[in-house]
Amino acid sequence: MPDFSFEDKYSTLVVGIDEAGRGPWAGPVVAGAVVFLNRNESKELLNSLNDSKKLSAKKREKLYDMLQEEEKKGNLSIGIGQASREEIDNLNILQATFLAMKRAYQNLNVHPNVALIDGNRTPKDFPCATETIIQGDGLSMSVSAASIVAKVYRDKLMQNLAEKYPHYGFEKNAGYGTKLHIDGLEKYGICPEHRISYKPIQKYL
Repeated sequence: MPDFSFEDKYSTLVVGIDEAGRGPWAGPVVAGAVVFLNRNESKELLNSLNDSKKLSAKKREKLYDMLQEEEKKGNLSIGIGQASREEIDNLNILQATFLAMKRAYQNLNVHPNVALIDGNRTPKDFPCATETIIQGDGLSMSVSAASIVAKVYRDKLMQNLAEKYPHYGFEKNAGYGTKLHIDGLEKYGICPEHRISYKPIQKYL
C-alpha cells in the first residue's frame, strides 16, 4: 500500500504525477497531478488509496469524488492535463504523455518544487525537479492519487466520445483493442479519435 515515505524525503512541496491512456488505440492521453498540502485529508481516503489498476471502477470513482472534496476544503491540489490524438500521432505517445504531465503540473493552483513521476522515464524540461518511481502508483500516496485522477477523468472523456462515435464500445473499453472495438473497426473503419500512428489502426486506414 502507498504511504508518504517518498514525499517525506523532501522538505518542500511535492506533487505526484501519473498518466492514463498510453496503450489505447483511440482518444487522448491524460495525466493527473496531486499535491497533499497538509495531511489533514480524511483517514478513509488515505487508507483507501492504491494503484488505480487494483481498484474497481466504482471504488476509483468514489475516491475521485473524495479527492475533489478534499481539494475544495483546501487540503490538496489537483491538476489534470491531456494531449490529444493529433498530438500523440505527431509527437509519439511517450512525448505526448510528457506533454500531458507538464500540462497537469501547470494546471495545479500551487507550484511544487519536486515531482514524483510514475515509471522510469523523466520528461525533459520539466518545470521542477523530478524523481521517477517504478510502480509509484502503488508506493507513493501522491502518485496513487494522481493515477486515480487520471484514470477516472479519462474514462469519463471516453464515455463522452462513445456518444459521438458509438460503434467502438469506448464506454466499456476506454479505447483499448477489445473484440468489440475491433468489430467496430472492421465494420465502420476508423473515427477521428483513432491513433493512426498505432500499428493495429494502420490496417484500417
